Amino acid sequence: MHAPSPRLLKVGGVTPFTATDFPGLLAAVVFVQGCPWRCGYCHNTHLQPRTKAGAVAWGKVMSFLQRRAGLIDAVVFSGGEPTSDPALSHAMRDVRTLGFKVGLHSAGTHARRFERVLPLVDWVGFDVKAPFDDYERVTRVRESGTAARRSLEALLMSGVDYECRTTVHPRLLPEADLLRMARALSQMGVKRYVLQVFRQQGSKDEALNAVAMSGYPSEDCIAQVCGWFPRFDVRRS
Repeated sequence: MHAPSPRLLKVGGVTPFTATDFPGLLAAVVFVQGCPWRCGYCHNTHLQPRTKAGAVAWGKVMSFLQRRAGLIDAVVFSGGEPTSDPALSHAMRDVRTLGFKVGLHSAGTHARRFERVLPLVDWVGFDVKAPFDDYERVTRVRESGTAARRSLEALLMSGVDYECRTTVHPRLLPEADLLRMARALSQMGVKRYVLQVFRQQGSKDEALNAVAMSGYPSEDCIAQVCGWFPRFDVRRS
């Protein structure tokens, strides 16, 4: 039986099987409790607080993953925000001992911890919220763009495979700001970028849900952004 790490990850839930959370691989997703930001479009608000013990014991997660060996290829740490948890690196090492690749969904809220776990990660889905000088509009937390930019710079320097993506909503990102943000990402060296159009399903923000999404972003806006990245996509659901 695998001995759990001395520092135990606070897990909010587990998805046993997914074909969409790690490109090209079958994976399980471990949802980590905790996030310091309060994005209005968040679909996992129940994972923002950190409870004393977590909803699922890490030892039980490891036992489950042992039984999945040979059935899945990878384990993705999502949230919440996985870098909120100081036990993240220990959990990633546990998972690697079982032979799984490791994926990470992160917005880079904790830059130092994000940098430390990069050597343990095979792929990162990195959420970019807004232009870095205007992050508070989305996260509702001052100076949040500073941590996000530092984390993204570390990711681009690391050589780890990644995808940058932004959830877009006309109230949070008017097209002028969307274009300014995308151009800045291109200038930083981002090669793989995705726009994820806001969807009401799962959102608890009534103000965002009340805004009509038809025609946003415009075809002209999408065409401009597409021209700045070697690999670009738009996801509408």
